[in-house]
Amino acid sequence: MRDALYKWVKEFDYESTPIERMDLIELSKAVKEVELVDELESDNVSFVRILWVNISGQHRCRAIPRKHFYDVVKKNGIGLAFVSIVMTSVLDRPAPGSGLGLVGDARVAPDLSTIRTIPWCKQDEMVLGDLNVKPGQAWEYCPREAFRRVTKILKDEFDLVVNAGFEIEFFLLKSTMREGKEEWIQFDSSPYGCSSAFDVASPILREVTYALHSMGIPVEQLHVETGKGQFELVLGHTICTKAADNLVYTREAVRAIARKHGLLATFIPKYTLDDVGSGCHVHLSLWQNGQNVFMSSDESSKYGISTLGKEFMAGILHHLPSILPFVAPLPISYDRLNPTTWGSYLLWGNENRNAPLRTCSPGIPGGLVSNFEFKPFDGTANPYLGLAATIAAGIDGLRRHLSLPEPIDIDPNLDNLQRLPKSLSESLEALHKTDFFDEFIGQKLLTIIEAIGKVNILNCFVVRHILT
Repeated sequence: MRDALYKWVKEFDYESTPIERMDLIELSKAVKEVELVDELESDNVSFVRILWVNISGQHRCRAIPRKHFYDVVKKNGIGLAFVSIVMTSVLDRPAPGSGLGLVGDARVAPDLSTIRTIPWCKQDEMVLGDLNVKPGQAWEYCPREAFRRVTKILKDEFDLVVNAGFEIEFFLLKSTMREGKEEWIQFDSSPYGCSSAFDVASPILREVTYALHSMGIPVEQLHVETGKGQFELVLGHTICTKAADNLVYTREAVRAIARKHGLLATFIPKYTLDDVGSGCHVHLSLWQNGQNVFMSSDESSKYGISTLGKEFMAGILHHLPSILPFVAPLPISYDRLNPTTWGSYLLWGNENRNAPLRTCSPGIPGGLVSNFEFKPFDGTANPYLGLAATIAAGIDGLRRHLSLPEPIDIDPNLDNLQRLPKSLSESLEALHKTDFFDEFIGQKLLTIIEAIGKVNILNCFVVRHILT
């Protein structure tokens, strides 16, 4: 029908047939209405999903019919209530004291450089959104904008960029009925690196890998992790702004494909208290003019790290207690960061997996180090805010030429080490005591982070009290 109408409009003899301007306007409207009806009646209705990550680290989206997206939303974005950005992780409602409420609208503007066909729903596309106060003007509460601001400072002051690569741990859960109620239990109980567990999960993992590769996201390896039904997916490193986007799309892919196979995927840092937790470790390196300048230029350097690299790491180590609310944002995050696992004391080491910061030299001769692993990061963090806080701390190390202490490469005497915050309350207290992040993150965003953290603590206390 639409094609026939288009053909009629195109072949109409406007010169020999009298027609009023109003008739043309009405005809144009009719064409658009017919096009819309055809689209909605078609089995191939397509949407563009605009995704954003709120300050709690939750993925949110709006689905827009494809034609309306490209005709209108592509340029103008969509309205979003201020309150949507401050929903807490525990309850889908705003955090008291955040400074944002039911009054006011932001605009979610699609970043068209991130648009991708959705591999598991190929008639649709998805795109990441920036939060603006109006088209072209960034909102001060936008996590992506805060992250870009930090990376710009690093580039402007030191001509450096950060490359990042994430190692994403998650549990696969299957449904079971117990006493007439549905429960979700771990998908498998095989030990670390078990090939039979990989065989069972390979249809899902293969589809995830295909989906990521089709979106230009490199997967370097996958393996069965230590927890029951736990897996790890390692992404290739790239410039940090793109790495954060890749992490968002990876989470989307893992969750969606698991659901397609009748399973649930969770990135929660501690699914059960009697099993290991899940992290989202990130490997970081410094680059300048296409060269890795985190790595020392020769073998004479102590630890195989350049001066820039040591100062950058020293800044992160110095500010680590106050970075934790950004990278370990839930009370249950601290059940993962405890002495029975790793990463609970303020130290760094060479290939020391018990350290929150670990230098890595994968296949590099001469003791040279190409990157370091930052282990406290978990899968519930907003990746833009987590990386922004981490890089901001590194910038402080560069500005003040901070010294990196001696590494600890043996099982340490814990009595001689500083314990990292044992709870979200303690890490929020460390954040509250410093004004360092004001320049980088902004006071208003910091206020929201603290407000959301307090609500999560309160609700976690209530839930645990009920359960016990």
